[in-house]
Amino acid sequence: MISRYKTGFCVAATSLLGMLWLLSWDFPAGKTVNYVYRLDVSWPKYPELFSGQTFAVAVDPHLNLVYVAQRGEKVPKVLVFTEDGLFLGSWNTSTIEMPHGIFAVNRPDQQSVWITDVGNDFNVLWMHGENGTGPTQFYIPHSVTVDSVGRVWVADRGNKRIQVFDKGSGEWLGVWSSCFSEDGPYSVRLTADEKYLIVAQLNINRLNVVAVPPIGTIGDCHVVSRIQLADGVRPHLVDVDVKTGAFYVAEIGSEQVQKYIPHK
Repeated sequence: MISRYKTGFCVAATSLLGMLWLLSWDFPAGKTVNYVYRLDVSWPKYPELFSGQTFAVAVDPHLNLVYVAQRGEKVPKVLVFTEDGLFLGSWNTSTIEMPHGIFAVNRPDQQSVWITDVGNDFNVLWMHGENGTGPTQFYIPHSVTVDSVGRVWVADRGNKRIQVFDKGSGEWLGVWSSCFSEDGPYSVRLTADEKYLIVAQLNINRLNVVAVPPIGTIGDCHVVSRIQLADGVRPHLVDVDVKTGAFYVAEIGSEQVQKYIPHK
């Protein structure tokens, strides 16, 4: 189930199921690594407010808000921060059993926050494929994102690959698997300019910046930069602020969310 929370108060509703995944790449010997992003050590202002297992993060760039989702007994399920890291408040709801993902929607007809709950029933609004290893088949699809030209990027975690589909027709467009031999992708998100995908690898504690191909052939995956995190951090879900270009990482192991900003 996905629960929807309107900004300011909570309203439960059933809707769509989300996904997630991980990625890796071995740089050739002698290749220069370009650092596209750097850690914003000033965010948030009060990290001690993280009191549970921080498993997901969502950004509302229009309201300049960052929502952090937590798991755990007797902890607020959602913490709300500004993009500058100021704490605004929290939600603590008993309607969520086993939350897994969170994302924000802000458009003229709707301002809301959606939370996937793998512990409850859900309504499938769209589905492609079945369990397996072939094209259009999945093994633990864990994250999904859609670009502005209508391509759907699905992190097929258990198969250690990203599959790409046409948003309108569902046509299979291609697959990336050569980058993911060390670990499957847990999270995939487009950067604000859609030049890259940010891909998290939970088990090897790594964030990758992967080049997005232009319209046409998907081709092979190409990692242009990586951020190696400390052992035990376990980055799970990522979200991007399309206005500022920053991205946020929910870290299950270290029980915190960190912010990265474009490197200048």
